[in-house]
Amino acid sequence: MRPLSESTARVSGKCFERKYISLGRIVKHWADIVGPRLADKAAPIKIHYRKGAKGKKPTTSLDIAVDSANATALHYQKGLIIEKINRLFGDDWITGIRFVHIPVNQSRPAMKKALPPLNLTEKKLLSETVSRITDSEIQERLLSLGEAIAKKNK
Repeated sequence: MRPLSESTARVSGKCFERKYISLGRIVKHWADIVGPRLADKAAPIKIHYRKGAKGKKPTTSLDIAVDSANATALHYQKGLIIEKINRLFGDDWITGIRFVHIPVNQSRPAMKKALPPLNLTEKKLLSETVSRITDSEIQERLLSLGEAIAKKNK
């Protein structure tokens, strides 16, 4: 006798692996697919995969979360989005797109830009400032705090 979890993982892995890997690839290349202007205003959230009847090709549709104001702009680009996604996967895998409306106040926050690193003189000044601290743990934390403050103030 084998545990049920062994066979469940094997069967579900075969069924779901392409769908979730594909969604990850779409999310990774989202700015290239819809353009940088709309990338922050919409997000791919789900892929629906439906097996076709005997002799028919399966259909796959993508759900995109977007607010009402930007749904129209994306709707007019629907064919182009499908084409770009299918070019990414190398075949006609996505056959349709469905827009799921979300309120504007619940849209995804824009990603924060990485702050520029400190130059050598700033690092030297910061290390000289905390050099009088004898506790190494506190000194390390103060260095980290000072570096974050200096980066933010640049």
